[in-house]
Amino acid sequence: MEVKRHTIKLVVNNKPDVLARIAGVFSARGFNIESISANVTMDPNVTKIRIVTMGDTSTVTKIQNQLKKLVDVLSVSHVRESKQGQREMILMQVKLTDKNRNDVMKAIDELQCKIVTRKSDYCILEATGSEEELEILVQRFDSLGIEDLSRSGVVAL
Repeated sequence: MEVKRHTIKLVVNNKPDVLARIAGVFSARGFNIESISANVTMDPNVTKIRIVTMGDTSTVTKIQNQLKKLVDVLSVSHVRESKQGQREMILMQVKLTDKNRNDVMKAIDELQCKIVTRKSDYCILEATGSEEELEILVQRFDSLGIEDLSRSGVVAL
């Protein structure tokens, strides 16, 4: 079977230890969580969690079935890219020098990044997009001097 990226969306009761039990299902089967995001919904008693993992469809289905058995898990679904919007955010600190300043500013404009903070020797940028779009952004800025970055993980509806 083909190993590929899968996004699983869970709706859970907003209680302590729920996320630890969910992570336990993945670790018990030797699967890595590539990215995870969790946010309280409009109802403060309910949290929506999105997990991206790699695996074949059969194994991911087994993981979903195990997740459905957990206490406080209200629903589990497989997010299909063609049906659902998926976005990710990145914050990136880029070094500014006399040599790269013009190239950094040009890349910011071309890649439609937002400048969050700008100092004389660095700037912090914000961008959102698909995972592929953000990979292109990181490749472009890597040669210009990324000092640090943080990615949110996939957020999906």
